[in-house]
Amino acid sequence: MENNFKVEIISPEKIIFSDNSTQVTIPSYEGEMSILKNHISIITFLRPGIIITNKDDGKIEKFFVEDGIAEFNTNTLIILSSSILNIKELSKDFIDNLSKITQDKLSQKDLLDHDRYVLNCKLDVLKEIRI
Repeated sequence: MENNFKVEIISPEKIIFSDNSTQVTIPSYEGEMSILKNHISIITFLRPGIIITNKDDGKIEKFFVEDGIAEFNTNTLIILSSSILNIKELSKDFIDNLSKITQDKLSQKDLLDHDRYVLNCKLDVLKEIRI
């Protein structure tokens, strides 16, 4: 289709996703950002959130990401992250454990404002995930 662009989501261990999409929404520090074909070139850091890929066959894939980098150039989106999982692979136990760890970190006294922001973003996203 003419509105497609290449998307690759890569972790250090493997390629998590490689397909054509018509739109991808990413959680950047600037806010939720949707990428379409012919978007301007960008490089941005990712905050904890959900990446949503609208594949060209109409199916939607969602991924939980804690951090990473996204680069869009010449109709190719590459997302690099060491902490990204397909929502389908998450379990209730995983989410509960990660929420508890995040809450424990938030209760520490000497947190930087940036760290507190990131941990709160992560906690908000974990609360939204339905399994």
